[in-house]
Order: sequence, then C-alpha cells, then structure tokens
Amino acid sequence: MKKLLLGTAALAFSAGMALASDVVRMGTEGAYPPYNFINDAGEVDGFEREMGDELCKRAELTCEWVTNDWDSIIPNLVSGNYDTIIAGMSINDEREKVIDFTQDYIPPATSSYVALSEGADLKGIVAAQTSTLQAGYITESGATLLEFSTADEIIAALKSGEADAVFFDTDYLAPIVEESGGELMFVGEQVTLGRGTGMGLRKSDTELKDKFNAAITSMKEDGTLNTMLVKWFGEGTDTY
Repeated sequence: MKKLLLGTAALAFSAGMALASDVVRMGTEGAYPPYNFINDAGEVDGFEREMGDELCKRAELTCEWVTNDWDSIIPNLVSGNYDTIIAGMSINDEREKVIDFTQDYIPPATSSYVALSEGADLKGIVAAQTSTLQAGYITESGATLLEFSTADEIIAALKSGEADAVFFDTDYLAPIVEESGGELMFVGEQVTLGRGTGMGLRKSDTELKDKFNAAITSMKEDGTLNTMLVKWFGEGTDTY
C-alpha cells in the first residue's frame, strides 16, 4: 500500500475531539484505485470506501467522506480538517511520531519496479510519488529519484522516456501493467515496506481509535474483511 514519508518538525498537534462532533470525517485521497477513487457519480469509491462504511456502521458512528491531496494529507488531519486518514497509508515509525494508527486492515504489501523493457536501468532515473516511502527507498538505492505529486504522473513519465523505471505499490501497478498490452512490465525484485495499512488519527483521539480498532477486529473475526480484500484485490491477495 502507499507509503508516506513525512518530516515532523513543521507539524503541530491539534486537540482532536472527533467524537465531540456528530459526524466523523473520513479523509482519503480519491486517486488510488482500487483502494480509493472517485467514481462516475463523483463519489468516493473503492475498497476503503466499502470497508470504512462498514467500520462506521459497526462502531455506530455517522461518517462522511472528504478528499485531500496526498502530499498534505497528514498536515490536514493534524490541523483538524478531517478526523481520520483512510487512504492506503502504511504504518511506519516516522509517521507514528506525528499521528496515531489503528491496527492494520491490510497486511504488509510489496512495492515493485515497472519499466518498458527487461533491461531497464534500475540505478538510473526512477520515478516515484513524492513524500512516499517508495521515494525514500529509491533515494537510498543509489538511483536518481524523479518525483511527481500523483501516481498517474509517474506512469506518464515512464511512457514519455523521462524515467527508466517507476517504483510503486504492486497492487496499484498490476492492472496498469496488465492493461498495457505488453508495453509495460515488472522488472527487478519486489520490496516490502511498512507494517501494513492502518487508519491514521490524531494522537488525542484515543476513544475514536478504540472504536475503530474494535470494528476492525470484528471484521477480521467474522471474515468480512477477508471477503472485501479478495473482492477488490483478487484471489491470492494476502488476507487475515
């Protein structure tokens, strides 16, 4: 799942009081299928929409969905523009300095390289989405990082020849590779980053975290979460 890497120095904590409101605002990106996207009716859709609605039902919460650009999704949670992040966000130590997380609702996933040919230079110019762990990984790999604000742009950079390869979430890349008719292909080895995908919350919203954790646990125990994972990510996807 998508991995955000964010510095902490410029962020200030707000006093989150999500449960003091009648509505819990579910913040997502809306540009990361099949996790979350905007459908033809202009509404948030995808695995996280279906799962999030079920979590809210089980937690007896009234929820509404809002979208936010990926590169500012944590600052806008902290500043109170919404109450959760449910956007394919992997749990990692750096992020936990700033916000809190529920337990994971998607097991740790892999990231992959995609290129136009098997002989692509993975130490050359590699495109990744800005402010992600994939971008950080490429920087440390010795390759030249080419950053873009959206996932669509990294694919466009590869096709235009700006990048030798892209490095991103395998589940996101798989349908793009399949639909490319052989133009795009997986190359190199897969890499596991992060500790699974969880909901992000302000550190002060402990009661809200507990409610969502209980709902996630119940979905794992009765098999509902596994059913949704297979529905959206296909047979063979990692489940609980």
